[in-house]
Amino acid sequence: MKRFYLLLALVLTVLSSQGQVQIQRPPEKTRMLFLLDASGSMYANWGNSVRMDVAKNMLAELVDSLKVDKQLELALRVYGHQYNLRYKNCQDSKLEVPFAPNNHDRLMAKLRQIQPSGVTPIAYSLEQAANDFTNDPEYRNVVIIITDGIESCGGDPCAVSLALQEKNIFLKPFVIGLGMDKDYRDEFACVGQYYDARNVNDFRQVLNKVLKQSLETTTVSVELLDHQKRPSETNVNVTFYNNFTKSPIYDFVHFRDAQGRPDSVVLDAVLSYDVVVNTIPPVVKRNIVFEGGKHNVLPIQAPQGNLLLSQKGHTEYAGGVRALIRQNNKQEILNVQEVSTAEKYLMGTYDVEVLTLPKTYLKDVKIQQGETTRLAIPGPGVLNANIVTQGYGSIYKVHDNGFQEWIYDLEKDKTRFTLALQPGKYKMVFRAERSFGSKYTEVKEFTIATGSTVSVKFFGL
Repeated sequence: MKRFYLLLALVLTVLSSQGQVQIQRPPEKTRMLFLLDASGSMYANWGNSVRMDVAKNMLAELVDSLKVDKQLELALRVYGHQYNLRYKNCQDSKLEVPFAPNNHDRLMAKLRQIQPSGVTPIAYSLEQAANDFTNDPEYRNVVIIITDGIESCGGDPCAVSLALQEKNIFLKPFVIGLGMDKDYRDEFACVGQYYDARNVNDFRQVLNKVLKQSLETTTVSVELLDHQKRPSETNVNVTFYNNFTKSPIYDFVHFRDAQGRPDSVVLDAVLSYDVVVNTIPPVVKRNIVFEGGKHNVLPIQAPQGNLLLSQKGHTEYAGGVRALIRQNNKQEILNVQEVSTAEKYLMGTYDVEVLTLPKTYLKDVKIQQGETTRLAIPGPGVLNANIVTQGYGSIYKVHDNGFQEWIYDLEKDKTRFTLALQPGKYKMVFRAERSFGSKYTEVKEFTIATGSTVSVKFFGL
């Protein structure tokens, strides 16, 4: 029995050390804050009614219809309704109905009481809205701004919205503009996802669309296409970034089943995304909005092939051999690849800089879809240097045209060393520390061949 309990303790220890798998999907519960404009301009006529009356009536209908959703809590914040326009009170914003279960009737009753009056402190209201949500990871926080005008108090709604999203206070807000002209619509592009309600029917449709984006399950499958636009690529990490805050939201390693179909993932349709396929180099699709409440398919062309680097005798280099991979005629290093390994790259043309001594340059290397490009790098030989005394010197590569290229400085305190060098002609130049003049410089030429060993000795004149 004692042995059994020891085994059980060991199993539990191992399981706890492995941690838990994080399931990447939006929380099932939602808190939705309506931020309603009640500034004086909401008295304007809209069709056969008044903007404020239309907004209140439709919002009340919407709230009533949401009573059946037990995973949803609602709240109402109103601005511009407590002080007359002549006071220009830029702190006229109040949480009229806080979040609570089953507060729908209270919210509808409050809507009936609200009358437009003052200014439009949108930035201040967004700042105050940060205090309306409690910190609870089980909830998504959604803000729906309903307005007929832009900020009138000198605030910066865009900066406030971005700052609060970066702090994960709420998701990217929805902004519903009531009868606004184009100039105003452009003002809200940086605040959140803007919807234009030019008339009463538009407003009803927009409210329904916002609900679908906010509350209904949204799935996405990413099709990674080859050069013939067939969904044949897979096993690549795909990252979904918040397009607004640029922070990573989801990471998935792409998967296709036995029939070649990509699987589906659940995403939050409230956000817009930058989708990055982490190939070398990465493929990026920016500002992608997925339709809420349905399955979305996102095709991305990412054809790949393999690059295999090989070098006989590469272990002669003490630290191994690596290669810097760049896109053709570009300076940015895409990858550092070990010799004797294969890596995948997007189909295209690349430049390869192999960190041998001296460096080996291979330009215009073609990577083809589904194929392996093999690059065989000449193997090195070995230089054994024996120097009787300490001193100063360098090694040069001598090219066929007579040009000599510096490649290595001797270490002053090392009198014996072994160095791997690529095949070719070389020159070693040395002057002993104890010598009294440049005229005592010694020069020796030698040739390195693959797999050979060459010994060079200096006596120090």
